[in-house]
Amino acid sequence: MSAAPRTAVTVRVPAKVNVQLAVGAARPDGFHDLANVFLAVSLYDEVTATATDGDGPTVSCAGPDSDQVPLDRTNLAARAAEILAARAGLTPAVHLHIAKNIPVAGGMAGGSADGAAALLACDALWGLGTPREELLEICAELGSDVPFSLVGGAALGTGRGEVLTPVEAGGFHWVFAVAHGGLSTPAVFREFDRLTGGTDVPVPQASAELLAALASGDPDALAAVLPRSNGLQPAALSLRPELARTLEAGVGAGALAGLVSGSGPTTAFLVRDAGAAVKVAAELEASGTCRATRVTASPAAGATVLA
Repeated sequence: MSAAPRTAVTVRVPAKVNVQLAVGAARPDGFHDLANVFLAVSLYDEVTATATDGDGPTVSCAGPDSDQVPLDRTNLAARAAEILAARAGLTPAVHLHIAKNIPVAGGMAGGSADGAAALLACDALWGLGTPREELLEICAELGSDVPFSLVGGAALGTGRGEVLTPVEAGGFHWVFAVAHGGLSTPAVFREFDRLTGGTDVPVPQASAELLAALASGDPDALAAVLPRSNGLQPAALSLRPELARTLEAGVGAGALAGLVSGSGPTTAFLVRDAGAAVKVAAELEASGTCRATRVTASPAAGATVLA
């Protein structure tokens, strides 16, 4: 049974880190099969959907790097509103305001998060009560990372990353180093294909050792497998060699391990506790190898309607 429509709804949605990203060869459709272990972290965007008298979605954005966020129909938040409205036979008369805190084009699924948040916000705004399974179908239509942004927590993504299986995860502390400038995910995958030759690439599989470490909540166990867990890292470093200096600086500052987050260029550092996170973040910023840092913890809940 659908709920009563509202005039405005705000949804909070987390960023993610890929604690494993195993990449297969390119498929005929241009995508790559993945074994993608997602972990949601406590770094959030908020999307507010407000009813309007217009005939389509409009988008505004404020926060760090908001000038880099598209405000037209290419924004996943706007696309989410259009798809949901079309399925419900509605006009997508909604304004979507994004309060941006997740790095833009940083490999942390910021755009995907906004798409998931807008979808959930519009569903509540319009009182649709869309079943979770259908929301996840729309998320998969929007992009490979969008379903996990809706679900949050920890999950293994297979296919192109959109088929999710929950996994266990203890609590961990992280520091993210935000790079100067972004990095195109398609460009990183093209570089992966170039570096691997596109053939004889192993079928991607989740690491049993990594999953066990993640479930244990033991940062030392996770740190032992983390540096070699991102199959896209060589491609990201090939395109942005300076990221190697950031990784060295983070580990030199006391991080247990570091890796490129997803397709980059944000780098993620696993630390022992909250105190260590503050120290590593300060030393990373002082090193001059990054533009800013974010201190977070995991796992975090997925897209959530705020009261």
